Amino acid sequence: MTTDESRLAESLEQLSDVAAEAGLDPAAARDEGLRVAAALAEAVPGAAPAWAEVAHPGLTDVARINEAFFDAASSGRRWRGAPTDLLDALVASRHSLAAEYAEALTEVASSAVMLGTAPIWVIANASAASGAYLAAARLPSHGLPGLPGGPLGGVPEMGFGSPDTMRPNVPGPIDPRLLELTRPGSLGAQGDPDGIPAPGATATAAPADPPAGPEKPAEPEKSVEELLAELDAMIGLARVKKEIHRQVALLSVEKMRTHAGLKAPKMSRHLIFVGNPGTGKTTVARLVGGIYKALGLLPTGQLVEVDRSELVAGYVGQTALKTAEVCAKATGGVLFIDEAYALTGDQYAEEAVNTLVKEMEDHREDLVVIVAGYPDPMVRFIAQNPGLASRFTTTIEFDDYSDDELLDILDSIATGSDYELTSEAQTRVRHILQATPRTSAFGNGRFSRNLFEQAVGRHAWRLKDATEPTRDELRLLTADDVTDQPDEPDDEPAGAPAEPQGEPFSPVAPEATPEDPAALRADPDGPAGTDEAVSNEYDEQDDTSATEHEDTA
Repeated sequence: MTTDESRLAESLEQLSDVAAEAGLDPAAARDEGLRVAAALAEAVPGAAPAWAEVAHPGLTDVARINEAFFDAASSGRRWRGAPTDLLDALVASRHSLAAEYAEALTEVASSAVMLGTAPIWVIANASAASGAYLAAARLPSHGLPGLPGGPLGGVPEMGFGSPDTMRPNVPGPIDPRLLELTRPGSLGAQGDPDGIPAPGATATAAPADPPAGPEKPAEPEKSVEELLAELDAMIGLARVKKEIHRQVALLSVEKMRTHAGLKAPKMSRHLIFVGNPGTGKTTVARLVGGIYKALGLLPTGQLVEVDRSELVAGYVGQTALKTAEVCAKATGGVLFIDEAYALTGDQYAEEAVNTLVKEMEDHREDLVVIVAGYPDPMVRFIAQNPGLASRFTTTIEFDDYSDDELLDILDSIATGSDYELTSEAQTRVRHILQATPRTSAFGNGRFSRNLFEQAVGRHAWRLKDATEPTRDELRLLTADDVTDQPDEPDDEPAGAPAEPQGEPFSPVAPEATPEDPAALRADPDGPAGTDEAVSNEYDEQDDTSATEHEDTA
């Protein structure tokens, strides 16, 4: 184990010790720390194997390492700009160790960006996350501990908070019921759903009690035709579009037969989405909720997005209650369970699935459940309970994007941010895509977004000495901006972190066979997460490639 890996292991041990002293589950705290580390180091070249040395010692298969790393990163992204669940629970109970736990999390953040050669914007994200943790505990933000030169290695005023008064503290362990408490909006970053400030932006903490402003006028409800047009405008996904149109036809005719006094067969409205990350599953699920509402099949049509951590509790006997509470929030709309295959293999998962089946039966008229994940694990998930097999009769497959579609996604993201790729840059992107192995760890739409973010960083570095650049110089991304070749040493300033070379993710073994990702989770009883999360296009585990880009900047 290298020095940097040892540092991460030590920071996780410190986090677990503080949790144990506060009466929390040390394993849950370690799992929370591993997710934070993966989310912050997600774009650091070489971070995945270093992270796996700590999270899964002895794991050598590259495909499984990457799968475990990016699964952890996906579930931890919401903590890039907001306090973690266990920290939230400590703060809510005014516990005397809340500040110490927040500081331990900043050590984890600091260790995470040391797992490889991190670009400056990754370090900025880690500093912003640390600021969020310290601000939650009402501590002054001091940048990442252990980095030279003060906050963010010499970058002034990076982070959150101010040296204001600590909250009153209550000694002793917290009541386990407080672990179920979450504050509205606390489990997602303000503004950008992933909590990632744009390169060069200064992160700011959300006020505890924002001033009430004038109410926004309610958006007009969309018709079925408008929602289907949004679906059709998405890039790729031909098979998905065809199946959704077929479902709409079936449900429309069923409704018309009922109104005409005819018997209509009861069609199951629950769906299975299978496919790799970044293929648009979350966005399509949100459109399905809107379509069902427009058809009059659901009263509200909202989307509540969860994974195992939101359904399974950290204490025996509480999972059923927690799952029922999540279903209650989704009643009237769509419950979207990402990585549903994780709900297999233990008593907690069985309890959650049994409760889910009961809730689906009790609310069969006003609750639609969509489960999503990799194809093979999803087959095992459905087969574990006869109630699931009888209710999920329709499977929609989300294909990986082609090179042309990924380039279209990249152009769409760039256009939405007032950039444009030159023809030479587009040719270079094609070469990069052709050389990239399409394994289970490939990010699809997220890969295009990361290419764009790296290109913007290189573009900014290229113009760093320009005094009066033209409008075209400010908006055109050239082939040099998207090159997959390493930078020359002389191109970097002294002491600056190296730019990521080529792809933002760790190397992936070609033609690797993915294992069941559920077996790689550090702790089956991980901390609770967010509900009704708003995914960022092209950047979530199941994000979209839509041509609409209002959320891609």
